[in-house]
Amino acid sequence: MQSMRERTQDEIELIERARRLVPALKERTAQADRDLKVPEESIAELQSAGLLRALQPRAFGGYEVDPRTFFEIQMILAEGCMSTAWIYGVMGVHPWQLARYPVEAQREVWGNDHEALISSTYMPSAKVTVVEGGYRISGQWSFSSGSEHCQWVLLGGILPAEGDVAAEHGTFLLPRSDYRIQRNWDVLGLRGTGSHDILVEDVFVPAHRVQRTNNCTIEATPGRQVNTNPIYAIPFAQVFSRAVSTSAIGALQGAINEFRANAAKHIGKHGARTADDPVAQTAVAEATITVDSLKLVLERNYEHLMSLARAGEYPDTETRLLYRYQSAYVTNVCADKVNDLLRSMAASGLYNTNPVARLFRDLHQARGHIANNFMAYGRAFGAVQLGLPNPDPYV
Repeated sequence: MQSMRERTQDEIELIERARRLVPALKERTAQADRDLKVPEESIAELQSAGLLRALQPRAFGGYEVDPRTFFEIQMILAEGCMSTAWIYGVMGVHPWQLARYPVEAQREVWGNDHEALISSTYMPSAKVTVVEGGYRISGQWSFSSGSEHCQWVLLGGILPAEGDVAAEHGTFLLPRSDYRIQRNWDVLGLRGTGSHDILVEDVFVPAHRVQRTNNCTIEATPGRQVNTNPIYAIPFAQVFSRAVSTSAIGALQGAINEFRANAAKHIGKHGARTADDPVAQTAVAEATITVDSLKLVLERNYEHLMSLARAGEYPDTETRLLYRYQSAYVTNVCADKVNDLLRSMAASGLYNTNPVARLFRDLHQARGHIANNFMAYGRAFGAVQLGLPNPDPYV
């Protein structure tokens, strides 16, 4: 992605390190699918390269990069392995969220280990009881990507109303000793993400490890008083939503790369060359301009969000809904375009060993994430465009 801004030296180096990892990630894709887990070697390489600390505060060994650099890294990784890029987006965005928590919570996670990793599942499944000093929670949560690699987890639940503060979505931070992982991730695509269930049985969570997820005030995000970089002032939904859609852009680019390499040499059983097929020519052209368009929108949106954050301003409702809709739309259009590429490979493309077939499965799996339900977010944006109130409390 040709950025419209000047990158820092740290950002340049992180992007270059990500690019160097792509061949090894590609070689491990079949293993990740079989094991239902990104290989430990891949996680070690991401950590050694500093990539998982891209959004982490400098005070705890991080780089505090512009979100556009973070997402560029994610797209590059997806050219090698979309499962790796997916968990990179999820686990890599959590340091950004933790930076907004009270410093006490940040010290608990990173005080002895700057490489500590956090998984999540924000579905509001917690049974929440208010107790002195915090909360007791129980529940079962699905879809915790990369959980087996992590030492902490962020879990969703509804915080009860307190005084003048209405009930709202909260995020509870728990150490590995407070939860169990139920291995049940056996799915169509993104198999390597290992997005298993999390089980919690009546655990105490102190107040400093609980955050009102969508509240962007300084009172609700006290870590911003210490971590003053404007990246931490962007609304939560504008950052996390992109963490679960942007790998699709890189995966589509990876499919284009594989398709071009195959089409250049493939001759079908009846003697026809794929490269001569007008349908194949159109499919690769349309996939390419789709990648370019999606990158440009991402770049523009974060340029705007960063300018607002630097000015201490909050994006208005229509902007938040539009950007949220555009994020959700990504996986849908990328899945459609990889469908066209795979169809152009005819029967020989349908073997599971075909990288485009794997990316087809991964992209269609990504469509299923609730944050990528583009129809719901489109309706919310359209409702406000037509003068109705915002129907989405999370945006």
